Parts: sequence; C-alpha cells; structure tokens
Amino acid sequence: MLQVEKINQYYGSSHTLRGVSLQLEKGKCMALLGRNGVGKTTLLKCLMGVLPVSAGSVRLEGRDITRLAPHQRARAGIAYVPQGREIFARLTVEENLLMGLATHGGKKAHMIKGEVYELFPVLREMLHRRGGDLSGGQQQQLAIARALLAEPKLIILDEPTEGIQPSIIKDIGNVIRLLRQRGDMAILLCEQYFDFAHELADQFMVLSRGEVVASGAQAAMNDPEVKRHLAV
Repeated sequence: MLQVEKINQYYGSSHTLRGVSLQLEKGKCMALLGRNGVGKTTLLKCLMGVLPVSAGSVRLEGRDITRLAPHQRARAGIAYVPQGREIFARLTVEENLLMGLATHGGKKAHMIKGEVYELFPVLREMLHRRGGDLSGGQQQQLAIARALLAEPKLIILDEPTEGIQPSIIKDIGNVIRLLRQRGDMAILLCEQYFDFAHELADQFMVLSRGEVVASGAQAAMNDPEVKRHLAV
C-alpha cells in the first residue's frame, strides 16, 4: 500500500528527515511515535506533498507519487487530518463535510454518505452550526469525517487526541478501530498519547532527530528501549 524509501528533507541547512523508510499495508494501523520536534509532522507533510523531499521515494499502491502536488495525492487516495484540525470555522458542519467531497466528480461531489453520521452521530445534530462554534473534540470528529468522505486508501492522523476530552478520545479510538477492522484503508497515526496508540496500532515506528530509531510489531512497543526514546 504505502512504501516510503529513504526519504530526506531539509529546512534550509537543517537536516530534518534522515533516510526514513516505512511500509504500511491496507487494513493496518501504524503508530508514529517520538518526542516533540523530532520530525513526525514533517514526515506526514512530506507524505502529503505539503513539503518536498530532497531524496528518496514515496509510493502508493506501487505508483510513485514522490513529486505529486497535495491535491494530486488526495485524488490518488491519501487523506490528511492535520494537527490542529484546520476546519473552516465560518462554514457550517455540512459545508465542511462537503469540502471532503472535492476529490469526487459529478453528483457524488454533493452526496454526504450516511456512514459518517453513524461514526459521528453528533455531526448530524449540528449540521447547520458553524465549525468554529464546535468544541475541540467535535471539531476533531468533523475533521476526521471530512477526510473519510474522500474515501481514502490511506488516512493520516496527526495528534487526533490533542486537547480532546476523554469521552471523545474514546469515541475517536472506536472509530479508528472500526476503520482498521473494516480493512479497506491503511491508517498512519501520529500520537503523543502512548496508551491510545498502543491500543490501536498493529505496528509502530519511533523517530528521533529525524531518524528511525525503533520499529516493529505492536507487541514490542512496551520495550524499555522504545520507551526511552519517548520519555520527556
């Protein structure tokens, strides 16, 4: 599904990603872990095409997408829920959801699938409220629902629990678990909340100073050497 081979990235003279590689299959969830400032969000932006890579390659279902623009990657099947959610505060919930259909053409671009309301019932109740009037947790649910309407092959979630109340963290976890079990997409979960990531992930990767310092199956996440790279 997703194959990343030895990508490097620079901010000016700063070498922010150093030969990062990963493989993620459909139906699997990978947890991307690491302290703040180690390159996690930079990696996600490179996968989405928001930032360029200076070397290496990104392939989706065998197709080289390394040089594609973000909108082209979205059409290829990547959905990105950024840290901070970035919903449209002045648009209604319904209008925000319709933005998630931008990759579709014709009538399909105006049809919100009822499934999103099954996953996030609160959104149906708030269709005509402005996005900026929702709580942080409700905005996060809206951002994920908007991404899912694009029917992605890969969904990238950057810190989905940040600043969210525990009850909604549980709801979001249930949705991620359901998506993983459904098996029709891959999930890349960047997360600071270790227990949340550990519960949902099939595999993990830890970054430190832009390099992969640990990776493996979920069972190895509790290894002391892994946790050493996560301690503040």
